[in-house]
Amino acid sequence: MPEIRIVVVGPKYEGNVGAIARSMANFDLKELYLVNPCELGDDAYRRSKHGSSILDDVHIVDTLEQAVEGCFMVVGTSGVTTKGDRNYTRVPVSVREFAQHCRGYPEKIAVVFGREDIGLLQEELNMCDVLIHIPTGEEYPIMNLSHAANIVMYEFFMADDTPRRPEPADSHEKSLMFDFFGDLLDAIDYPTNRRDSTTVMFRRMMGRAIPTKYEYNTIMGVFGDASKIIKYGKSWEKKDQK
Repeated sequence: MPEIRIVVVGPKYEGNVGAIARSMANFDLKELYLVNPCELGDDAYRRSKHGSSILDDVHIVDTLEQAVEGCFMVVGTSGVTTKGDRNYTRVPVSVREFAQHCRGYPEKIAVVFGREDIGLLQEELNMCDVLIHIPTGEEYPIMNLSHAANIVMYEFFMADDTPRRPEPADSHEKSLMFDFFGDLLDAIDYPTNRRDSTTVMFRRMMGRAIPTKYEYNTIMGVFGDASKIIKYGKSWEKKDQK
């Protein structure tokens, strides 16, 4: 199973945090980050059972940025999804499909859960590389926080038995690809009012695909060459060689 960090943003009930710690112990996960949580007391430890050591080592931070620092991929969770493709920040992939796609993944993944009442805010969703969901009945799709976390962890745990996929790019290559994409938007004078949304959409598309190292490098090469040709014309190669 990939190295997974569980992140919970703004949990309101310590019992849910304790139950998540218990599930983490069930599925061999150790790293729990809480963003501005409620106070953790006896109820959290009572619900954690043999996962109490996870609560002992919990990381409590002020922002989601701090919680996902050092993670190559940020995976958001939401019970509220859309069937249309225009609201790309709410277009998810099922947790089972995504977990199987991550098998053999060598980088650390942050799986982010939101508040019990309102989930993740739009600005928090925009920080995520991909959005996953648990298929449920349409009449009542919103699950209890700890129950949803348990299912997500189970799916990642079970997917580990499937064959290993080609090695994905590392964090440096991923960062370069997004920089090159930004350079391309600059080169074509992409409208400022659409730039942020298009950048998030591209990030989500790459997050769902989890391109391999070779695929990342190919995409970076295309973006880099395209932006230079647009800016400097076809003679840019000669300029670089002088």
